[in-house]
Amino acid sequence: MDVPGRGTLQFKHIVLDYNGTMAKDGMLLPGVEESLNRLSESLEVHILTADTFGKCRGECSGIKGTVQILSQSIGAGEKEAFVERLGAEHTVAVGNGANDRLMLAKAALGMVILGPEGTSVQALQSADVAVKEINEGLEMLLQPKRLIATLRL
Repeated sequence: MDVPGRGTLQFKHIVLDYNGTMAKDGMLLPGVEESLNRLSESLEVHILTADTFGKCRGECSGIKGTVQILSQSIGAGEKEAFVERLGAEHTVAVGNGANDRLMLAKAALGMVILGPEGTSVQALQSADVAVKEINEGLEMLLQPKRLIATLRL
């Protein structure tokens, strides 16, 4: 996608936080599975989480992508390193928490979700785009002209 004043963005991966981003109280939000499965036709879907409620794998079993549970209790650096390994220049990162701030800043596109579990100010300041809820953000990726209108300089 060509963004006036920013150049060409070519995404290969989407990395999503789970709790507070895709889920509320550990339960996947309605519509997310369907949107991510549509996105999986053009992007590799990666869900990266501390899994606070222990429900992520079960809730995401119908999503065409991978689920990775963080190995460290403080996960910001682990999430950033994951984005770097994928190739940050081709990655969209989506999150809402303080431990998402580094991956949001590192990725070619950082999207912060202002969802039902709140949003960290650090995450908000690290993102390129803020949306009210996850489905709006996923729709922007499915309808790139919406994203271009937001990012153009």
